Amino acid sequence: MLCRFLLISLMLSGFAFAENLTLALPDSLSQLVSKATAQTMALKYGDAMATAKTLRSHNEGAGCVLENIVRISIYDDLGDTAALFTAGKQLEKCKSEGMWDALRKFELGYVQSETGHSVSGALKTRSAAKMFEDSKDQEARAFYAIYAYYVDKSFSWVPFKSDHREEYLAVLDSASKKSTRFWPLFLTPLIWMHYDKEDFNTGLKLAERGLAKAPNHPVMLQIKADMLYRLKRYDEAADIYEKSAADYMKRKGASIRYWCSVLNLIRIYHDAGKKDKAAEQRAKLDDPKYRAIESWMPGSLMDDLKKRKLL
Repeated sequence: MLCRFLLISLMLSGFAFAENLTLALPDSLSQLVSKATAQTMALKYGDAMATAKTLRSHNEGAGCVLENIVRISIYDDLGDTAALFTAGKQLEKCKSEGMWDALRKFELGYVQSETGHSVSGALKTRSAAKMFEDSKDQEARAFYAIYAYYVDKSFSWVPFKSDHREEYLAVLDSASKKSTRFWPLFLTPLIWMHYDKEDFNTGLKLAERGLAKAPNHPVMLQIKADMLYRLKRYDEAADIYEKSAADYMKRKGASIRYWCSVLNLIRIYHDAGKKDKAAEQRAKLDDPKYRAIESWMPGSLMDDLKKRKLL
């Protein structure tokens, strides 16, 4: 009888542990996450934050994580560094559990890396990945795939080392199509993975998939322009970045993505043989507002411009 009781207890504890290895929520709460994502991608950040707070009133941990995903999106779009720092502080405090705690760590790792704490960020991301690795949940597997892809890439030079990058790309592709809650978090790294592979045609198709879900999303438009540039479709890329610069100047002034537009236009016009236009864009960098936030510019973009002596 005692052995049977112990067996049942172990089965129940195993069931509880399995339940803890999922990002699933009751349908009504899961719909709130999807709603917040849709509002975020529609640039309705106030509405998205209100939806996240509603979730938080029912599930403290998941709601706290979602609030800060919204804040990170605000930073990514508007260059609001205060939102990014607030997200970092809040993610340290969120009382989340199971896979939602893994997602908390995953997002915190990004914030720490973005704010200059690359070592602690990498460790936090690794810790999250180890939690995601044991889950059968599709969304959790997709978050793990983001981490695992770059691990396999970093060891690709090692003889006889297994390489599952194509598998991870497939996982992310599937999740970015099926997930209504986290699709932007899956699609964006998937695009950049194809960019790193110099598969710019696929990257362009994926960016257009994102724009079909979130028409005219300013960040996705810049990503599309990056793919067009690499495909040497210079006029199309320049057109997007010219409009993007004007849009960001109107919405937020000379913010991070405004200056990203300027920097990209320098190399687009240069490579298109329009040296006068490239010089016109370069002259804009004399603005003290640019110097004040130059350290926030994407490292890969700055490295490319400096390497080619375009700055």
